[in-house]
Amino acid sequence: MSDSQRGDDTPVLITEAEPSYDDQQAARRKKYALMMSLRIPCLIAAVMVYPIWWLSLIIVAVSIPLPWIAVLVANDRPPRKREHVSRFQGERNTRELDDPQHRVVDSP
Repeated sequence: MSDSQRGDDTPVLITEAEPSYDDQQAARRKKYALMMSLRIPCLIAAVMVYPIWWLSLIIVAVSIPLPWIAVLVANDRPPRKREHVSRFQGERNTRELDDPQHRVVDSP
């Protein structure tokens, strides 16, 4: 039974096209928002575990580079796919091309 007979109108991906620029940007925005939203809880956790100074220091040390990492991740586009060029790999018949007995027709 085909998809049209079942009433399934979901489009089928038949190409290897990349997601649209808008979709890529939306995904990067989500990653940026997630990473930036982790900074405040990290700072709050560092204050809550202040009596354990080394743990508090580790949490603060992790939260400091988060904005820079978030910007790098948000500005990074996905790597380009390696394009495979399809080339004809047939056997070359050099006898036909290099035959010395071929007929040459000259025009006056």
